[in-house]
Amino acid sequence: MTSPKPLVSHIYTADPSAHVFNNKLYIYPSHDRETTIKFNDNGDQYDMADYHVLSMDAPGGEVTDHGVVLRDSDIPWVSKQLWAPDAATKNGKFYLFFPARDKENLFRIGVAVADKPEGPFVPQDNFIAGSYSIDPAVFVDVDAGNEAYLYMGGIWGGQLQCWVPGEEGREEIDIDGNTKRLVFDSSLSGPQEPSGAGVRALGPRVARLSDDMLSLASSVHEIAILAPETGEPLLADDHERRFFEAAWMHRYQGTYYFSYSTGDTHFLAYATGESPLGPFTYRGRILDPVLGWTTHHSIVEFGGKWFLFYHDCELSKGVDHLRSVKMREIVYDKEGGIHLAE
Repeated sequence: MTSPKPLVSHIYTADPSAHVFNNKLYIYPSHDRETTIKFNDNGDQYDMADYHVLSMDAPGGEVTDHGVVLRDSDIPWVSKQLWAPDAATKNGKFYLFFPARDKENLFRIGVAVADKPEGPFVPQDNFIAGSYSIDPAVFVDVDAGNEAYLYMGGIWGGQLQCWVPGEEGREEIDIDGNTKRLVFDSSLSGPQEPSGAGVRALGPRVARLSDDMLSLASSVHEIAILAPETGEPLLADDHERRFFEAAWMHRYQGTYYFSYSTGDTHFLAYATGESPLGPFTYRGRILDPVLGWTTHHSIVEFGGKWFLFYHDCELSKGVDHLRSVKMREIVYDKEGGIHLAE
């Protein structure tokens, strides 16, 4: 199959979070822009400063750019880098969740509120207490009490590996039933992550959201992604399967699908489980590497079909920080495995 065309070409877009609101497809991407910052492992070249919202009435139809719906200068706690966002709806409101660096240079997760899916969005004065790292993804489980969950986390530039147990820490995390306090260790920034024989990979994080969607209603929990051959958590050196960033959650025929990027090996992978909190068992790959260093996606159903939204650097001819959102149909086999449609 030839490579699909970008959804839009007048701006560079990446990290698409796609949802169906009011019987229309809405895509919430990050907005890449030109920069002279050189590529580095902290991701400083991804110097995004605002968000647009895209929409279409049907897959393959005309795409509307609703313009800038939120800027970094609008958000009191932000210093820079509005990275990959997500959106959700509940109680008649629409919520845009986004990561950014705070005034202490730490990535946190913020939320902004709107009356319409296309915004504009009004940010809260501070980040969500207890949140950290990047790549928020919000799943509202409409089939199970309308409970909402916030997923987050990304290693290397996403700083997840920097949050380590320490008595002086402010953040708390539940690891295998044990609550630990976390402290930020700046010496672990950059391309650092656990390694070595038998060392467990870092897991993504999840917490329940409050009913108003503005705060956490539970402690942060580390998600386990299990190897199917052992039933044990994936190891840190398993770079082709372990979590790196770009969490996404969807539900298909009663099963929870947790999908993510493997980062430096450039696969989109997925795992399945019986609860939105996990554990999830690794199932396979959705997408092989595309042109460009990063890969980030979402999965949504529309009109009885399922679609994968992702990005690559084809439009910019391989410039890593200038990406473009694309979409492809996916299908499920009898065992619930995900495949690209022919």
